[in-house]
Amino acid sequence: MSGHEQFAEDLALLALGSLEGEERLALEKHLQECVACRRELESLRGDMALLSLSTAGPKPPARSRERLMKAIAGEPRGAAAATPRRWWWMLAPSLVAGALALAVVLLMRQNSALRQQIAGMDYDAAAQQVELQRAHEIVSTLTASDAMRVTLVAAKTPPQPQGKAIYVRDRSSLIFIASNMPAAPAQKAYELWLIPTSGAPIPAGVFKPDAHGSATLVNPPLPAGIEAKAFAITIEPEAGSTVPTMPIVMLGAGE
Repeated sequence: MSGHEQFAEDLALLALGSLEGEERLALEKHLQECVACRRELESLRGDMALLSLSTAGPKPPARSRERLMKAIAGEPRGAAAATPRRWWWMLAPSLVAGALALAVVLLMRQNSALRQQIAGMDYDAAAQQVELQRAHEIVSTLTASDAMRVTLVAAKTPPQPQGKAIYVRDRSSLIFIASNMPAAPAQKAYELWLIPTSGAPIPAGVFKPDAHGSATLVNPPLPAGIEAKAFAITIEPEAGSTVPTMPIVMLGAGE
Protein backbone atom coordinates (compact mmCIF):
# COMPACT_ATOMS: atom_id res chain seq x y z
CA MET A 1 0.00 0.00 0.00
CA SER A 2 2.64 2.51 -1.09
CA GLY A 3 1.76 6.03 0.03
CA HIS A 4 -0.89 4.86 2.47
CA GLU A 5 1.21 3.37 5.27
CA GLN A 6 -0.32 5.77 7.77
CA PHE A 7 -3.64 3.89 7.39
CA ALA A 8 -2.19 0.37 7.92
CA GLU A 9 -3.02 0.15 11.62
CA ASP A 10 -6.42 1.81 11.23
CA LEU A 11 -7.36 -0.64 8.48
CA ALA A 12 -6.56 -3.57 10.77
CA LEU A 13 -8.55 -2.04 13.63
CA LEU A 14 -11.50 -1.34 11.31
CA ALA A 15 -11.42 -4.99 10.18
CA LEU A 16 -11.64 -5.97 13.88
CA GLY A 17 -14.50 -3.52 14.49
CA SER A 18 -12.43 -1.60 17.07
CA LEU A 19 -11.85 1.71 15.27
CA GLU A 20 -14.06 4.54 16.53
CA GLY A 21 -14.39 8.31 16.57
CA GLU A 22 -12.65 10.73 14.27
CA GLU A 23 -10.08 8.17 13.18
CA ARG A 24 -12.86 5.95 11.81
CA LEU A 25 -14.50 8.87 10.03
CA ALA A 26 -11.19 9.91 8.48
CA LEU A 27 -10.45 6.37 7.29
CA GLU A 28 -13.94 5.86 5.86
CA LYS A 29 -13.58 9.12 3.91
CA HIS A 30 -10.20 7.94 2.61
CA LEU A 31 -11.68 4.55 1.61
CA GLN A 32 -14.25 6.28 -0.58
CA GLU A 33 -11.42 7.60 -2.74
CA CYS A 34 -8.78 4.87 -2.43
CA VAL A 35 -9.33 1.58 -4.27
CA ALA A 36 -6.07 0.08 -2.93
CA CYS A 37 -7.06 0.62 0.70
CA ARG A 38 -10.52 -0.83 0.07
CA ARG A 39 -8.93 -3.99 -1.33
CA GLU A 40 -6.56 -4.15 1.64
CA LEU A 41 -9.53 -3.84 4.06
CA GLU A 42 -11.33 -6.73 2.39
CA SER A 43 -8.19 -8.85 2.58
CA LEU A 44 -7.78 -8.05 6.28
CA ARG A 45 -11.40 -8.96 6.97
CA GLY A 46 -10.88 -12.29 5.23
CA ASP A 47 -7.77 -12.93 7.31
CA MET A 48 -9.71 -11.99 10.45
CA ALA A 49 -12.37 -14.59 9.64
CA LEU A 50 -9.71 -17.27 9.26
CA LEU A 51 -8.00 -16.30 12.51
CA SER A 52 -11.27 -16.40 14.46
CA LEU A 53 -11.57 -20.10 13.61
CA SER A 54 -8.30 -20.89 15.36
CA THR A 55 -10.04 -20.97 18.80
CA ALA A 56 -12.35 -23.89 17.93
CA GLY A 57 -11.47 -25.18 14.48
CA PRO A 58 -8.62 -25.97 12.10
CA LYS A 59 -5.47 -23.84 12.15
CA PRO A 60 -5.66 -20.97 9.61
CA PRO A 61 -2.98 -20.60 6.96
CA ALA A 62 0.26 -19.12 8.30
CA ARG A 63 0.31 -16.53 5.53
CA SER A 64 -3.03 -15.12 6.74
CA ARG A 65 -1.73 -14.64 10.27
CA GLU A 66 1.52 -13.10 9.02
CA ARG A 67 -0.34 -10.76 6.67
CA LEU A 68 -2.62 -9.43 9.41
CA MET A 69 0.16 -9.14 11.98
CA LYS A 70 2.28 -7.15 9.53
CA ALA A 71 -0.64 -4.81 8.90
CA ILE A 72 -1.09 -4.23 12.63
CA ALA A 73 2.64 -3.71 13.05
CA GLY A 74 2.50 -1.04 10.37
CA GLU A 75 3.76 2.40 11.10
CA PRO A 76 1.93 3.61 14.28
CA ARG A 77 1.03 7.22 14.96
CA GLY A 78 1.94 7.18 18.63
CA ALA A 79 2.85 4.77 21.40
CA ALA A 80 -0.05 5.84 23.57
CA ALA A 81 -2.59 4.99 20.85
CA ALA A 82 -0.89 1.71 19.85
CA THR A 83 -0.93 0.09 23.28
CA PRO A 84 -4.73 -0.18 23.85
CA ARG A 85 -5.30 -1.19 20.22
CA ARG A 86 -2.87 -4.09 20.55
CA TRP A 87 -4.71 -5.09 23.78
CA TRP A 88 -8.02 -5.25 21.89
CA TRP A 89 -6.38 -7.30 19.16
CA MET A 90 -5.10 -9.85 21.70
CA LEU A 91 -8.64 -10.30 23.05
CA ALA A 92 -10.30 -10.55 19.61
CA PRO A 93 -10.13 -14.39 19.23
CA SER A 94 -11.61 -14.90 22.73
CA LEU A 95 -14.40 -12.40 22.04
CA VAL A 96 -15.24 -14.09 18.75
CA ALA A 97 -15.28 -17.52 20.43
CA GLY A 98 -17.55 -16.22 23.20
CA ALA A 99 -19.95 -14.69 20.68
CA LEU A 100 -20.10 -17.95 18.75
CA ALA A 101 -20.80 -19.92 21.95
CA LEU A 102 -23.60 -17.52 22.90
CA ALA A 103 -25.11 -17.84 19.43
CA VAL A 104 -25.05 -21.63 19.69
CA VAL A 105 -26.84 -21.53 23.08
CA LEU A 106 -29.54 -19.20 21.72
CA LEU A 107 -30.06 -21.42 18.68
CA MET A 108 -30.37 -24.51 20.90
CA ARG A 109 -33.05 -22.79 23.00
CA GLN A 110 -34.96 -21.72 19.92
CA ASN A 111 -34.78 -25.26 18.51
CA SER A 112 -36.08 -26.68 21.81
CA ALA A 113 -39.04 -24.27 21.78
CA LEU A 114 -39.79 -25.14 18.17
CA ARG A 115 -39.70 -28.87 18.95
CA GLN A 116 -42.19 -28.36 21.78
CA GLN A 117 -44.52 -26.40 19.49
CA ILE A 118 -44.30 -29.11 16.83
CA ALA A 119 -45.00 -31.83 19.43
CA GLY A 120 -48.10 -29.92 20.59
CA MET A 121 -49.32 -29.55 17.02
CA ASP A 122 -48.75 -33.27 16.39
CA TYR A 123 -50.78 -34.14 19.51
CA ASP A 124 -53.67 -31.89 18.42
CA ALA A 125 -53.60 -33.36 14.92
CA ALA A 126 -53.66 -36.92 16.31
CA ALA A 127 -56.64 -36.10 18.55
CA GLN A 128 -58.53 -34.57 15.62
CA GLN A 129 -57.74 -37.63 13.53
CA VAL A 130 -59.22 -39.91 16.22
CA GLU A 131 -62.41 -37.83 16.40
CA LEU A 132 -62.67 -37.78 12.61
CA GLN A 133 -62.27 -41.55 12.45
CA ARG A 134 -64.98 -42.06 15.09
CA ALA A 135 -67.38 -39.76 13.22
CA HIS A 136 -66.63 -41.63 9.99
CA GLU A 137 -67.45 -44.95 11.66
CA ILE A 138 -70.78 -43.63 12.96
CA VAL A 139 -71.80 -42.25 9.57
CA SER A 140 -70.65 -45.43 7.84
CA THR A 141 -72.80 -47.56 10.15
CA LEU A 142 -75.84 -45.32 9.79
CA THR A 143 -75.65 -45.30 5.99
CA ALA A 144 -74.46 -48.86 5.32
CA SER A 145 -76.66 -50.62 2.73
CA ASP A 146 -76.17 -53.97 4.47
CA ALA A 147 -77.00 -52.64 7.96
CA MET A 148 -79.64 -54.48 9.97
CA ARG A 149 -82.17 -51.99 11.34
CA VAL A 150 -84.22 -53.07 14.33
CA THR A 151 -86.93 -51.09 16.14
CA LEU A 152 -87.59 -52.17 19.73
CA VAL A 153 -90.91 -51.40 21.46
CA ALA A 154 -92.26 -51.95 24.96
CA ALA A 155 -93.52 -55.50 25.38
CA LYS A 156 -97.37 -55.85 25.62
CA THR A 157 -97.89 -52.08 25.82
CA PRO A 158 -98.56 -49.32 23.28
CA PRO A 159 -95.38 -48.62 21.28
CA GLN A 160 -94.41 -45.42 23.02
CA PRO A 161 -90.88 -46.22 24.20
CA GLN A 162 -88.74 -47.05 21.20
CA GLY A 163 -85.25 -48.28 20.49
CA LYS A 164 -83.60 -48.51 17.09
CA ALA A 165 -80.54 -50.71 16.56
CA ILE A 166 -78.37 -50.37 13.45
CA TYR A 167 -75.97 -53.30 13.16
CA VAL A 168 -73.29 -54.17 10.58
CA ARG A 169 -72.16 -57.76 11.12
CA ASP A 170 -68.96 -57.68 9.04
CA ARG A 171 -67.57 -54.75 11.05
CA SER A 172 -69.25 -55.66 14.37
CA SER A 173 -70.56 -52.07 14.39
CA LEU A 174 -73.68 -51.25 16.39
CA ILE A 175 -75.48 -47.98 17.02
CA PHE A 176 -78.51 -48.05 19.30
CA ILE A 177 -80.83 -45.06 19.80
CA ALA A 178 -83.62 -45.12 22.40
CA SER A 179 -86.42 -42.63 22.92
CA ASN A 180 -89.34 -42.16 25.34
CA MET A 181 -87.76 -44.62 27.74
CA PRO A 182 -88.98 -44.56 31.36
CA ALA A 183 -86.36 -44.08 34.04
CA ALA A 184 -84.71 -47.28 35.25
CA PRO A 185 -85.42 -48.40 38.84
CA ALA A 186 -82.98 -47.34 41.59
CA GLN A 187 -79.56 -49.00 41.28
CA LYS A 188 -80.69 -50.57 38.01
CA ALA A 189 -80.02 -49.88 34.33
CA TYR A 190 -81.19 -51.08 30.93
CA GLU A 191 -79.03 -53.61 29.13
CA LEU A 192 -79.14 -54.25 25.38
CA TRP A 193 -78.71 -57.82 24.14
CA LEU A 194 -77.78 -59.13 20.72
CA ILE A 195 -79.66 -62.37 20.15
CA PRO A 196 -77.74 -64.42 17.58
CA THR A 197 -79.22 -66.93 15.17
CA SER A 198 -77.62 -69.60 17.33
CA GLY A 199 -76.23 -69.50 20.83
CA ALA A 200 -76.81 -67.47 23.97
CA PRO A 201 -77.69 -63.74 24.02
CA ILE A 202 -74.64 -61.44 23.91
CA PRO A 203 -74.40 -58.30 26.12
CA ALA A 204 -74.34 -55.20 23.92
CA GLY A 205 -74.06 -52.37 26.44
CA VAL A 206 -75.69 -50.85 29.53
CA PHE A 207 -77.45 -47.49 29.46
CA LYS A 208 -79.65 -45.14 31.45
CA PRO A 209 -82.00 -42.74 29.64
CA ASP A 210 -81.72 -39.02 30.30
CA ALA A 211 -84.49 -36.77 31.60
CA HIS A 212 -86.16 -36.87 28.18
CA GLY A 213 -86.08 -40.65 27.98
CA SER A 214 -83.31 -40.70 25.36
CA ALA A 215 -80.18 -42.85 25.32
CA THR A 216 -77.50 -43.91 22.85
CA LEU A 217 -74.99 -46.75 22.57
CA VAL A 218 -72.20 -46.41 19.98
CA ASN A 219 -70.07 -49.38 18.95
CA PRO A 220 -70.09 -51.42 22.17
CA PRO A 221 -67.55 -54.30 22.20
CA LEU A 222 -69.03 -57.26 20.31
CA PRO A 223 -67.61 -60.51 18.92
CA ALA A 224 -66.69 -60.38 15.25
CA GLY A 225 -69.00 -61.70 12.56
CA ILE A 226 -72.02 -62.58 14.74
CA GLU A 227 -75.25 -62.81 12.75
CA ALA A 228 -78.08 -61.22 14.74
CA LYS A 229 -81.61 -62.58 14.81
CA ALA A 230 -83.00 -59.93 17.13
CA PHE A 231 -82.17 -57.40 19.82
CA ALA A 232 -83.70 -57.23 23.30
CA ILE A 233 -83.61 -55.04 26.41
CA THR A 234 -83.79 -56.14 30.03
CA ILE A 235 -83.43 -54.40 33.39
CA GLU A 236 -80.16 -55.34 35.07
CA PRO A 237 -77.83 -54.14 37.86
CA GLU A 238 -76.02 -50.91 36.97
CA ALA A 239 -72.83 -52.83 36.17
CA GLY A 240 -74.69 -55.10 33.73
CA SER A 241 -75.12 -58.88 33.57
CA THR A 242 -73.71 -61.70 31.50
CA VAL A 243 -77.11 -63.45 31.31
CA PRO A 244 -80.44 -61.66 30.71
CA THR A 245 -82.72 -61.21 33.71
CA MET A 246 -86.30 -61.85 32.78
CA PRO A 247 -88.65 -60.40 31.82
CA ILE A 248 -87.60 -58.88 28.48
CA VAL A 249 -88.99 -55.33 28.45
CA MET A 250 -88.28 -54.57 24.77
CA LEU A 251 -87.70 -56.82 21.77
CA GLY A 252 -87.16 -56.36 18.05
CA ALA A 253 -86.15 -58.40 15.03
CA GLY A 254 -84.60 -57.33 11.73
CA GLU A 255 -86.68 -55.18 9.40
